[in-house]
Amino acid sequence: MAEQTGQQTCVVIGGGLAAAKAVEALRTEGFTGRVVLVARESELPYERPPLSKGVLLGADDPVTVITHDQTWYDEQRIELRLGVAVRRLDPSAHEVVLADGETIRYDKALLATGSVVRRLDVPGVDLAGVHYLRTLTDCLTLKETLAAADRVVVVGAGWIGLETAAAARHHGAEVVVVEPQPGPLYTVLGPQMSEVFAGLHRDHGVEFRFGTSLAEIRGDGGKVTGVVTSAAEGLAADAVIVGVGVAPDVELAEAAGLEVDKGVLTDERLRTSDPDVYAAGDVARWYSPTFGRRLHVEHWANAQDGGAAAGRAMAGADAPYDAVPFFFSDQYDLGMEYSGDIGPDGYDDLVVRGDLSGREFVAFWLRKGRVVAGMNVNVWDVQDAIQALIRSGREVDQGRLADAGVDLDAVYA
Repeated sequence: MAEQTGQQTCVVIGGGLAAAKAVEALRTEGFTGRVVLVARESELPYERPPLSKGVLLGADDPVTVITHDQTWYDEQRIELRLGVAVRRLDPSAHEVVLADGETIRYDKALLATGSVVRRLDVPGVDLAGVHYLRTLTDCLTLKETLAAADRVVVVGAGWIGLETAAAARHHGAEVVVVEPQPGPLYTVLGPQMSEVFAGLHRDHGVEFRFGTSLAEIRGDGGKVTGVVTSAAEGLAADAVIVGVGVAPDVELAEAAGLEVDKGVLTDERLRTSDPDVYAAGDVARWYSPTFGRRLHVEHWANAQDGGAAAGRAMAGADAPYDAVPFFFSDQYDLGMEYSGDIGPDGYDDLVVRGDLSGREFVAFWLRKGRVVAGMNVNVWDVQDAIQALIRSGREVDQGRLADAGVDLDAVYA
């Protein structure tokens, strides 16, 4: 347990999973001082993956996304400031100034501001029926739209684009996905794995327009009626879902003078350029001892683990954050998990063990003979072994790696 710091104040800025896990870790680690959580959204802090999965499908109750209920915050003596934005973070004065005028002095502060969605800049983006998916409110509005939609155009074939396309098909809509890359997830997974996901969605009736972008959204009476692609093709639509990525919400950090470069820069203990300000989750670009470089990860596990690590560090624990990036996706009857980070240097080889055509396999991305990332598709209980391969940094025998009869702890060269 860290040293007791009963007279200090920790302020956590953000309303997502990273913020919730940070305040939880502060108390678990033994911090007995004042803890204040400030969030722009009015809901209790919640996690976001179900917004494009179970909640959007109608399979999960929205209340399940809430990380802790009000009673928990009361019992843990966490002060909540919900539905109010932070106007300014002032590291020199150790103050957080809220939009309602309240000023809170802190000893340690955490930026867990997450990401903001990237927005389209084409004619018609303000029409009713154009949807982005980031918040719980976004999800519930989109779910209601999909229940009544006959034709949906999805812009972007990344994870959000594909999961919302699957949800739209689940609700019975015809779906066309418009994507400028040659395939879905092309820059993330490469051409071979991209085709796996393209085939999955085609098998479920989704049409793709690869190599194209959106040129215009058309409407009538203020409501979406269709789109026009860069190939001058018109597509009818009752709704348009935009999933073209997110950007780290660094506005507060930049205004506070913290070092920012594609995220708020931190060390391996999630400290920013100001030692009393930390950053975690989507907004952070932290130094990873395992990968030997800074990582920026916009997924659930990083929010969960990074938020907890930041809370422990703020409470005085001396433990580097060294998680291997991890995320998961569920689309139709396909479930997958992915660990690792291919990084700016890319990969040299892709090795597959299992049944690629039957979509029951494990894929490994290698650089210089070493596993840098792995993905299991409809194969389970292998993530620990995949992460061990990545952490080891050892060369592997590709033949043994591809052989499903060889245990993953016995594939080293």
